[in-house]
Amino acid sequence: MIREKVVAEKISSLVLQCGRELDESVALVKESCSDEEFSTYRKAIGKIMGELLIEVMNPLYKLHPEIKPPDLYIPEDK
Repeated sequence: MIREKVVAEKISSLVLQCGRELDESVALVKESCSDEEFSTYRKAIGKIMGELLIEVMNPLYKLHPEIKPPDLYIPEDK
């Protein structure tokens, strides 16, 4: 993954910001759309967020555990 700590910190910040914005988009769809649209959209966003967690954040924090926000829960690899 990203070995340079400064770059890793920036990536972490950007991906966390992206996650917050994706959460906001889900809330918007819930408020504004049908249950069917909401369910479909939430599932799609869940896949995106899962991929970000598994493919980006977990490897990043494994290499740089000191940059992981203390209040962020990420399940340990098994």
